[in-house]
Amino acid sequence: MKYLSLVLVLFAFLSCNRGKKANSVPESRTSGETTILVDESFSRVLDDQIEVFSDDYPEAKVKTILGNEAEILPKFLNGEERMIILSRMLKPSEEYYYKQKQIAIFTDRFAIDGIALITHKDNADSVITAQEVFDVLKGTNNTKKLVFDNAKSSTMRYFIDSAKITSLPKSGVYTLNNNNEVIKYVAEHKDYIGVVGINWLLENNGDILTHLAQIKIMGVKGLQGKKGADNFYKPTQGNLINGIYPFLRNIYIINCEGKNGLGTGFANWLSSPRGQLIVLKSGLGPHKMISRDFNIK
Repeated sequence: MKYLSLVLVLFAFLSCNRGKKANSVPESRTSGETTILVDESFSRVLDDQIEVFSDDYPEAKVKTILGNEAEILPKFLNGEERMIILSRMLKPSEEYYYKQKQIAIFTDRFAIDGIALITHKDNADSVITAQEVFDVLKGTNNTKKLVFDNAKSSTMRYFIDSAKITSLPKSGVYTLNNNNEVIKYVAEHKDYIGVVGINWLLENNGDILTHLAQIKIMGVKGLQGKKGADNFYKPTQGNLINGIYPFLRNIYIINCEGKNGLGTGFANWLSSPRGQLIVLKSGLGPHKMISRDFNIK
């Protein structure tokens, strides 16, 4: 009886293991699980990509961890997660962890985003120059007030880099917590100019739907000698693709998984014709335009 009991226990254990193996999904470019750190400024466009990718490949599970750039980047740089969506490429000093482990770093642009400036719909002034924006950031223009999504966001970092400053002035520049709060604040305060990613305005949601009618997008003229310096341009899809809207930024996926798995498959899919079509439908600029062939009979 003792030996019989041991045999039964062993049989049950092996049966459970076989069941687990039968239910597990093998890792491949179109199956398994992967996790991506995502700059929250681009969460909307990535949600659309993941939804369609998951429909095409039901055995693929792409998880995301959202946060501002300052929150998610350290997790990537220390190898906690090995895929990230950013608005810039890595600096040479940020590649150390992966280079010392001899892990290849693959960086691919898959979309072009525009940073919109918004104001209250009743304001007569609906245009601004890039130089005026930089002067506010430098503290040399006290006539305008800018409101950003977050002090540690990629949007804030983009304008600090563009204005070539190391610190913000004591007045004229203010930060909240996210893009939705900026839209709401500008809708309720006429004297402020909000700074938000264009995809947040294109993808209407319940949190801001009631406030969108109270704001308008401003036209921006580029710096002298730069593209877009001849007129005031809004961040329309055509202006993003042509590069004439002054405040543009690329959206990159950086893959350091070190294997030919689901992460690599999803990164390649973002730049595929299907992935680029989703970018085009979202209102952002695709990395490359998809040609269309017509059969005339």
